[in-house]
Amino acid sequence: MLLRGVNVGKGNRVPMAAFRFLLEAQGFTEVRTLLNSGNAVFSSTARSAASHAKAIGARLQEDLDVSVLVVVKSSSEFLAAVAENLFALPEKDHSRFLVAFAQSEGATRGLSALLPMVQSPERFHIGNHAAYLYCAGGILESKAGTALLGKLGRDVTTRNWATVLKLKALLDSGVA
Repeated sequence: MLLRGVNVGKGNRVPMAAFRFLLEAQGFTEVRTLLNSGNAVFSSTARSAASHAKAIGARLQEDLDVSVLVVVKSSSEFLAAVAENLFALPEKDHSRFLVAFAQSEGATRGLSALLPMVQSPERFHIGNHAAYLYCAGGILESKAGTALLGKLGRDVTTRNWATVLKLKALLDSGVA
């Protein structure tokens, strides 16, 4: 589960201990958070990912007065997004490589508006499970990267490849 735009700057503060408690209070088990930016892995036996996203978003608003995009992916959906990555990048470039996750396929497809902004040697791909943007010169130096993190990407949440691999490791460890 991924939250968009939490704990960045002074707004949308979500302490991870409170976040874990909020998830456990909704009946999720084996809850683990990663880093301090709205990443969580948990187990559940009921409801769809979209239902989870809606319920978690409502609780964040109600309990913590935080209104953010919530994206929930099943472990198989998340692992499929990892597997469909077309770009083999050295570890030193993992922080320059963003994966954009959306709750709906339409939001992912809407990122096609980034295509005219991608400048070589940047690379961009929209897959079936996520969108992938490699910003060779750095994210903040990229028009596409800046747009993805800004208004154009408001219906998705991004993680750099290093964080994606850490979340994969949590899933591979048997949680969720």
